[in-house]
Amino acid sequence: MEKSPEDIAKDIDVAAYYKKAENAQKEIEKLSIQQRIDLLLKANDYVMDNQEKLVDQICRETGKTRFDALSNEVFSIGDFVDYYRKATPKLLADRKEHTSLIMMGKQSKVLLSPLGTILVITPWNYPLYQMFMPAMSAFLTGNACIIKPSEYTPLKGVFEALCTACGFPENAIQVVYGDGRVGGQLLDGRPDKIHFTGSVATGKKIMAQAASQLIPVELELGGNDPAIVFDDVNISRTANGLVWGAFTNAGQSCTSVERAYVHSAVYDDLMKEVIRLTAALRFPEDKAEANSGKEFDLGYITVPAQIDIINKHIDDAVSKGAKIECGGKAVENTQFFQPTILSGVTHDMLMMQEESFGPLLPIMKFSNEEEVIELANDSVYGLSASVWSKDLKRALRVARKLKTGNVSVNNVMLTEGNHALPFGGTKDSGFGRIKGSYGLEGFCNVKAVILDKQSKLIDPHWYPQSATKYNTMTDLMRAFFMKSKKWLKFASSGMKMDSLGNKEKL
Repeated sequence: MEKSPEDIAKDIDVAAYYKKAENAQKEIEKLSIQQRIDLLLKANDYVMDNQEKLVDQICRETGKTRFDALSNEVFSIGDFVDYYRKATPKLLADRKEHTSLIMMGKQSKVLLSPLGTILVITPWNYPLYQMFMPAMSAFLTGNACIIKPSEYTPLKGVFEALCTACGFPENAIQVVYGDGRVGGQLLDGRPDKIHFTGSVATGKKIMAQAASQLIPVELELGGNDPAIVFDDVNISRTANGLVWGAFTNAGQSCTSVERAYVHSAVYDDLMKEVIRLTAALRFPEDKAEANSGKEFDLGYITVPAQIDIINKHIDDAVSKGAKIECGGKAVENTQFFQPTILSGVTHDMLMMQEESFGPLLPIMKFSNEEEVIELANDSVYGLSASVWSKDLKRALRVARKLKTGNVSVNNVMLTEGNHALPFGGTKDSGFGRIKGSYGLEGFCNVKAVILDKQSKLIDPHWYPQSATKYNTMTDLMRAFFMKSKKWLKFASSGMKMDSLGNKEKL
């Protein structure tokens, strides 16, 4: 008999997981960076060798199309590994930093050392990739990792089989299954850092629980991402980009296009093309076709409760004057939802303010640059955006003014496709960054070190204090820190201070 979520939570021995992680971390830290990279490469080969088996399991649990599972999960893992296999040694190397002339003879360094045990709590929309990326980032930096996957898409056994087959140190990456109660218990175990990807509501709960123990938190939360289309675009390319950006993974991505702003000069032409492209997308007409094994362009909505949110947003918009141009409803008795285009939308509608996380694309007119920047920034979210224009100076100017963590110009959802770029948001979309150099630093203790020589010299600012030291220090400061530096005065004051260190001693 399968255990209930309550019984699963009761059976979790949190202390045992953390003890295993603590012991494993000591072994991980002994590995050289190249040895960790070698294990990462083995993990990548394992994923590629088992591609079809993994795609099968992802599709079973999420309802994705096979192409979505391949391109957004397996491909993304390969791209992640390809970047870090080359970049990691440099990113984790000790760094020499500037040392002021005031501290002549000393050296400044930054060292990156592991934090210890990282708790990674993952979402249901990209279950394999969102486990692999943060867990392997934590491992590369010398940490042990405990993963709590979504109970909706746990991919049971996948990571355990990967770690065993590739020869990772025992318990380097542990997976603990269960619902939010299990996640809460793991938080109470006092990890050294929490990396969470998921909803704003859950993110706030995690942050509140972590605050009582001063556990650092990295939150990658939701989005209501805008696309801004100016009047000089290629209609065909831009329309195709918007349709893919809105409906890939059935819109179940935090960086999906959730609202589009189109310049009034091209609005009619672009809307016509977007509707044509959307109507051409393949999805089932009924339950029988949904279960027929046919390949569709859109998969189904993974969590049934999400359909209620999508319907709520459509009903709200229509009641306030929006028009459904195509789509607009779920396929009866299935978890498929028709790709939906809406016109006549305004900012008092829920779908323009909240995250729909489904295949909806509301499109709104704008007339000038200042207006559209204000509209795009009128959101509690700030994760990602796209700007479409032949005028790249304008596009970059607008990108700079958008209050988001990521902007793609003449493309969509592409910043997260470059693993050298940091990924994360602002406002209710969270904080902290994953990927790139920031993605590794986030799992490290960034440690400042000053190296000085061992000699008989006494630093002049040490005890005892005296009027002579005070006056000499004043002369040195005025010579060095004021707008016009006086190098001779600085040199003479510096030598006098150094001599005072050995003359005036306790």
